[in-house]
Amino acid sequence: MSDTRPGATVIVANHYQNENCHPDGKIKVGIGADSAWRAERLDNARRLFAGARRAGIPIVHVRLAVDPDFRGVVVNTPLIEEWVKLGAWREGTWGVEFIDGLGPEGDEITVTHTRNSGFHNSTLEEALFSLGARNLICCGVSTAYTVEGTVRQATDIGYRVTVAADACSTATHEQHQNALAAMRPIAQVRNVDELIASFG
Repeated sequence: MSDTRPGATVIVANHYQNENCHPDGKIKVGIGADSAWRAERLDNARRLFAGARRAGIPIVHVRLAVDPDFRGVVVNTPLIEEWVKLGAWREGTWGVEFIDGLGPEGDEITVTHTRNSGFHNSTLEEALFSLGARNLICCGVSTAYTVEGTVRQATDIGYRVTVAADACSTATHEQHQNALAAMRPIAQVRNVDELIASFG
């Protein structure tokens, strides 16, 4: 990440919400129901946020939420069929609230979207432009859905992207590793400790 101007690096934090991060959430493709790494990955994300805030690096929080009656939701994938079946991601419910310690603070920007990529049907691109972003650090739940979808679109539109690998999670360790491998040709993959050290 060679561009070190203020605002040039921005963290894009995807779906740290109760629905897929809390044990009582309806969605288990982000963190499996009994995943041993749940607390570790979420704690890593909290450490990443704290390090970014100390360094003055902006965080943009991307949340998923749809109309409570699923009006306008195109049900064209098994994943979205599952959302509807479970009644998940409905605006105004506990599930779409940020999990404790991973929500916005102060004047940090929050954007809402309705699919996998954080850019889809959201103001993410405008938010990043307003911050002068050139380099993105992407993290979130799930690695194989919202993180990979956001990374791919971000690189397509010209951003340099780093994935905070151990601040991401998906349903199984194998799926997580496969998603990271799929992103390596287009993004750097680093751990949270490396990233925090680079902020200094």
